[in-house]
Amino acid sequence: MIEVEIVGVRIEMPSNQPLVLLKECLGERHIPIWIGAFEATAIALAEQGVVPPRPLTHDLLCGVVIALGHQVTRVNLTKVEDGVFYGELVFDDGTSIGSRASDAIAVAQRVNCSIWASEELVSEAGVIIGEHDEHSSVETPDEDAEAKEREVRQFREFLNGVEPEDFQS
Repeated sequence: MIEVEIVGVRIEMPSNQPLVLLKECLGERHIPIWIGAFEATAIALAEQGVVPPRPLTHDLLCGVVIALGHQVTRVNLTKVEDGVFYGELVFDDGTSIGSRASDAIAVAQRVNCSIWASEELVSEAGVIIGEHDEHSSVETPDEDAEAKEREVRQFREFLNGVEPEDFQS
């Protein structure tokens, strides 16, 4: 397993699809994971330290785990199949439970635990930013300041458009 860290939530252009960008802690490869708008919001809010007035689903899950006397000790991103990323939450008693990668990442942020990716996943999905290949069109934050500003502006516009009603079923 390879430890990874969250670089941030980005909007891929021109599709305007949100993604979370991870990076090897001791390497150069980045892992872009395309996620849904709600997951992007959950990760971005936690990244910015925003505490919503009522708990989001990930906050609720973390609260339930703590109330039951346990803690999430790490998150594993286990595999990618047909562009779908799989993860798992690992608890203090060794129990693990399957999860979508985006949900596992959102939980990891809230409980401040490490995120690990299988070597196979990093080999398959990891890219060195700056290389242009058929698997990724992600720009690095340092590559182009103007592109970064545009992405941040678009993501803020997206967040500004999110209403509490958007979270209702």
